[in-house]
Amino acid sequence: MSLDLAELTRFGRALEEAHALLEADRKRLEQQCERNSYADATAGSPTQTLYGVTLLSGAMSQALTRVALAAGYTSLGMDRRAEHELVTARMYPVGFPSGADRMARPLGEATVRAMELIRDLGFFEAEISIAVDVALAAPQATYPPADWDAYGRQRRTWTE
Repeated sequence: MSLDLAELTRFGRALEEAHALLEADRKRLEQQCERNSYADATAGSPTQTLYGVTLLSGAMSQALTRVALAAGYTSLGMDRRAEHELVTARMYPVGFPSGADRMARPLGEATVRAMELIRDLGFFEAEISIAVDVALAAPQATYPPADWDAYGRQRRTWTE
């Protein structure tokens, strides 16, 4: 069964827009981050903020690549490969939206717009939308934690 190229195009364009927004914020933050602060691993530090937006951007780039491959394989009539790429593209993206957990607040306007775009796209599973809302609502960066023992205890209570 062939995938819908119009739908793949819609997804691809949205992923590209989100990626471009995140890359714009990454470049802005890169210029603001001083080299001597690279060792600062505090949640919300310039280094962690830059790392967070890099994770967000990379996740969108990977998903876009997979959607483009799915569209290409569909065009070539290679439906099994196309479906595999689309399934892979829709897997929970590593670093999205969790990269925002590292970032200082307020988040950059472009980052917020990209996250809202992906939340509203309906491409990833619903849990991504919930995680985006949680990340956007967080009043401050939450990762990496200042107290790893407390963080471990908290994570254990989440799973119970």
